[in-house]
Amino acid sequence: MADQADNNAAAPTVGVALLGMGTVGTEVLRILQDDAQDFTARTGGPIEVRGIAVSDLSKPRPGVPAELLTDDAFGLVNREDIDLVIEVIGGIDYPRTVVLSALRAGKSVVTANKALVAAHAGELSEAADSSGADLFFEAAVAAAIPVVGPLRRSLAGDRVNQVMGIVNGTTNFILDAMYKRGASYDEMLAEATALGYAEADPSADVDGYDAASKAAILANLAFHSPVGSDDVHVEGIRSINVADIEAAKAAGCTIKLLAICERLVDDQGQESVSARVYPALIPLDHPLSSVSESFNAIFVVAEYAGRLMFYGNGAGGAPTASAVLGDVVAAARNIVHGGRAPGMSTYANLPVGDFGSVRTRYHVDMVVDDRPGVLAEVASTFSVQGVSLKTVRQEEAGDAGARLVVITHHAAESDLESTVDNLKNLDAVKAVNSVIRMEGN
Repeated sequence: MADQADNNAAAPTVGVALLGMGTVGTEVLRILQDDAQDFTARTGGPIEVRGIAVSDLSKPRPGVPAELLTDDAFGLVNREDIDLVIEVIGGIDYPRTVVLSALRAGKSVVTANKALVAAHAGELSEAADSSGADLFFEAAVAAAIPVVGPLRRSLAGDRVNQVMGIVNGTTNFILDAMYKRGASYDEMLAEATALGYAEADPSADVDGYDAASKAAILANLAFHSPVGSDDVHVEGIRSINVADIEAAKAAGCTIKLLAICERLVDDQGQESVSARVYPALIPLDHPLSSVSESFNAIFVVAEYAGRLMFYGNGAGGAPTASAVLGDVVAAARNIVHGGRAPGMSTYANLPVGDFGSVRTRYHVDMVVDDRPGVLAEVASTFSVQGVSLKTVRQEEAGDAGARLVVITHHAAESDLESTVDNLKNLDAVKAVNSVIRMEGN
């Protein structure tokens, strides 16, 4: 133990710049200070926060030495005594310029900023590669759930074919409560807001954009190909209603907002990648169906490792800080011992496939005339587009006619879309209430 203490004492101190003092930044600073000796032992040398960049210097920050605070992030990251930058500001444009400045100066960066990484992964990786710095972003996808590391390292020798996950706690809380309580979307959104799961403006969560940023990052890592946020097909959960939830129960499913990244192969054997976010029915016997409340989970299908699932807290100050600090230790070890983490390789450079070519199953709920021949007419409309029916269930819909619930076999998105357009033009079809995709089977 004495030798270890001597080695740590002789090891260089890793100077840290912390950018941002919100919930996550505050938690990161607290843990680094409270567990300083442990971090020294884990890293091989001391870790010292030497500056903290904030936007408002006048805001009281109890327990934070005033001499550490600055509103000049650029000046801080370019100081000679800074080796490692922790970015927890949020946003895209401003942190991009600061992070690029740090990386180009050879400073390693740990970020929890999913929007930044999703939008500028290639540029950031190139800057890190050019200077020999590290870029870590485990916390950018699912907070405390370790999935970035396994995709970058543990599965580097495998071939990942699909990544499918619940990566937004707000929407999972809402959909889970709707399923268990029979409550409406509006009721559960209000409760999520009151509990602090949803922001005052919940658009990023409920419209799927938060999950889309994470899907882009996962697709980059899984398929070694450049996928940006704009390449992700996005649909949110605002349209999901009580009737949809009841239909899911009748089909032996639940509804989850899924982020899906998939390797596609066409008839000529050409590969492409798909990244998409939408609410989908998922069977109750699938592992993702049991992910409740605000928890997250990511399901990976690899050629050799098979089916893997990562589960845990996907948001919150402490879980996110845990992921950030794991990256801090890895980056600090490399600084102390002269190593470097694997970069974000996009050597495969696969194109992003047309969303219309994505194949899945569909749950189509419609109201039709209650008379002979209608079922045959509806079935023929599906058949014309090459969409095969797996099950058809008919229920009374009162004076409105009959309710027809159709579950298809796997079909291309473009074929199903054309089918629905044709159904809406049939005199016998009074309304197409909903079309929900079915995944996990």
